[in-house]
Amino acid sequence: MFDNPPILVCADLQTEYLIEGRSHAITDAEPIMARCLGLLALWRANRWPVMHLKRIARAAWFNPASNFTNWVAEFKPLPGELSFEHPLPSAYSSARFADYMANIRSLDCLLAGFSLDETILATVVEGFHRSHRYQVISDAVACRRAGLGDAACYKTAVIEVIGQFARVRTSGEAIGAGGRIEA
Repeated sequence: MFDNPPILVCADLQTEYLIEGRSHAITDAEPIMARCLGLLALWRANRWPVMHLKRIARAAWFNPASNFTNWVAEFKPLPGELSFEHPLPSAYSSARFADYMANIRSLDCLLAGFSLDETILATVVEGFHRSHRYQVISDAVACRRAGLGDAACYKTAVIEVIGQFARVRTSGEAIGAGGRIEA
């Protein structure tokens, strides 16, 4: 159906972003997860490449033994799907991820998931400087709670910044009629 599909990169789809009361809790998680699941289902059905990113911070306050870093069950990587743990916001802080990205021929990736204002932003900016091409699926990404102010305005501002370094599209724009990936 498609000779060279982009890699679907599922960013930080971890339980910590769904726990009410946590500073990283996502306010609009349900529709974002539904779109991410739709994209993931399409990629898996067509056996297109899927990559998963998982943030495992190395700060003194971070407890890696907690269940907060576990994958959201529906997004747990399947055998054959790549997964990378990264200690800093950029996925390139994982030496394995940086090496992988430096050594693949086709460098077109669709980014979806949580941590828009950390992992996705930092990865896109660093990838831009490494000449890697990313597309961020704006209706399949979420920011943590912005604290004070309007969360929707905050997300819009982050997406505008990302637009300087990557192509920003909706899931409908990225997946054309009939489930075909649009260039």
